[in-house]
Amino acid sequence: MKADRTSRAVLVSCALAATLPAVADEKEELLKLRNTTLNLIELLVQQGVLDKRKAEQMIQQAERKAAAEAKAQAEQEARAAAAGREAAKPGTAAPGGKGGPPVRVTYVPEFIKEEIRQEVAKDLEAKVTKQVKAQAKQEKWGIPAALPEWVSRFKPYGDIRLRFEDQFFGDNNRPNTYPNWPLINAKGGITRVDNPWLNTTHDRDRFRLRLRLGLEYEIADSLRAAVRLTTSNDFSPISLNQTLGQYGTGYQVQLDRAFLQYDYLDPHGHDWITAWGGRIPNPWFSTDNMFDQDLNFEGFATTLRMPFGDETPELKAYQAIKTAGQQQLNMGYTKPNEVYLTLGYFPLQEITLSAHDKYLWAAQGGLDWLFTGHSRIKLGLGYYHYNNTQARRNFLGSTEYDWTAPQFFTQGNSLARISNDLDPANEPRLVGLASKFHIFDAVLLYDYTAFAPNHLMLVGNYSHNFGFDQAQILRALGENIAPRTDAFEVRFQVGHPEIARPGDWNAWVAYKYLDRDSVLDAFTDSNFHLGGTNAKGWVIYGNYAFAHNLWLNLRWFSASVISGPTYDVNLLQADLNARF
Repeated sequence: MKADRTSRAVLVSCALAATLPAVADEKEELLKLRNTTLNLIELLVQQGVLDKRKAEQMIQQAERKAAAEAKAQAEQEARAAAAGREAAKPGTAAPGGKGGPPVRVTYVPEFIKEEIRQEVAKDLEAKVTKQVKAQAKQEKWGIPAALPEWVSRFKPYGDIRLRFEDQFFGDNNRPNTYPNWPLINAKGGITRVDNPWLNTTHDRDRFRLRLRLGLEYEIADSLRAAVRLTTSNDFSPISLNQTLGQYGTGYQVQLDRAFLQYDYLDPHGHDWITAWGGRIPNPWFSTDNMFDQDLNFEGFATTLRMPFGDETPELKAYQAIKTAGQQQLNMGYTKPNEVYLTLGYFPLQEITLSAHDKYLWAAQGGLDWLFTGHSRIKLGLGYYHYNNTQARRNFLGSTEYDWTAPQFFTQGNSLARISNDLDPANEPRLVGLASKFHIFDAVLLYDYTAFAPNHLMLVGNYSHNFGFDQAQILRALGENIAPRTDAFEVRFQVGHPEIARPGDWNAWVAYKYLDRDSVLDAFTDSNFHLGGTNAKGWVIYGNYAFAHNLWLNLRWFSASVISGPTYDVNLLQADLNARF
């Protein structure tokens, strides 16, 4: 029972407290140690961890044991003193039967004895305290035994981020050059919007807050459930920020995650399969060119892993990178040395009374390999097939294909008119994606750990949209759009892969390039060029931890448009992050 294990742990402390008067009852420091130990026992009794009667029995037992040991020690010292006096007599043989000179005992001054006693007491106090704390943590002394077992299966977690953001627009930008198509779609036509243009000229700053609270529950050894609540100004899938300045209303909260996760482990502890269902975290090895760090997926996914090679000492000692959701890089769910395959099916939008629901199916295979002891290569080759997301043109006066308008999009992708209303003054009332999106994506990471705990990491990412068909777009939508379908990112990072302890730091620089129709502008990074595609430029990033799970993050984004009127945006972000 827990109380019995506790009694064994505290018995040593009881014995120490009971023997202190026999050793040096006149010494203040040792009395403090004795009282501290007894107070600890009394506190455990008050909190219900120990039964009072059992605690008294333990103290009495310790006192009897201490008295017996003190008596035995006194008898031993008396015999040693008598032997010393006998050996001091002239002509008395030394131990072993041989004669010799008398043994002289050097006198030790009292103040030196006092220093020795204080050092021993201090050392004993530290050791006893450490042992008691370790056992208390292991056996959960602070949890009353009356609580049901299922309580320990809950794991709460969360984080909060305070952000200052400054947006700087280029001097050569011109106003009224880029329509705000998401707003136009939402309002029901370009004539119904007071200002239908994106801001391209007015610098602005704002303060923002992100709060995430999650709860995991272990249903069985291999099955867990999880939910997470977050802030969000506009319920965007790629931004969980709440802009400050909302005195007129309360903050909005959304259910960000809700899923089941199953892991299959063999008898040797290898995790062969992980499967998710619900609103799940990003399961893909990917950069923010493909998927924003705040993006979650609705549907089902599974990762299959097969190990290769022997478990070398280097592999066992390797510290895995934990950068998901922190460094604009999602590592997926593998570890060295494995080949893996991830499959997923994700509904995007249900169309009422129609067989044309929008959905994504995807697959990614790759290799995760640790070689030469401190070099890791991770490769991911993925294919992301979006279905029923291309716009369709309505017949005159019809709204049949209004459902083809995206529920959420930002800026950059080529658009085509869906609406074909009888009132031409309100046209276009609705627009949608001109291209299909069938995206091939390749990600390669090289991680060099010889300078551990610091890592040197090089990341490369290339994407191409095979769904773009210029002739098909012209035939179906009447739009003649040149193909611009490639995206890539190159990034170099140095420092700690995870920011958690005081003094942890890292910094990285990246160059990003996203053609207009290379990836979905709805899901790419929401910060670079203020979101979307048709942009290129640099990102500089730095982190430093001031305390445990408390760190400062500085980011600088410098982006410009690839095709179209000049549209330069520089973005400074300063984040104070806390994780709990």
